[in-house]
Amino acid sequence: MNRLKELRKKKGLTQIKVQMETGIDQADYSKMEHGKRYPTTEQAKQLSFLFETSLDYIYGITDDPTPYPRANPEKKDK
Repeated sequence: MNRLKELRKKKGLTQIKVQMETGIDQADYSKMEHGKRYPTTEQAKQLSFLFETSLDYIYGITDDPTPYPRANPEKKDK
């Protein structure tokens, strides 16, 4: 998943910084970058927030990195 590496580099982050921001173990994240492991849905969600992109882009379903509009948490409470 070279996309993850590209997104990380674009943000100027190290793998350790990604771990600190998301809680995803650095060794697991490294495997994701090298295509040896796929992120769980929850990990992909965390990465999409960190990298400001969509789950579809993380999973390679689309080539458009534009994030989806985020739900407004205030509206959910009402």
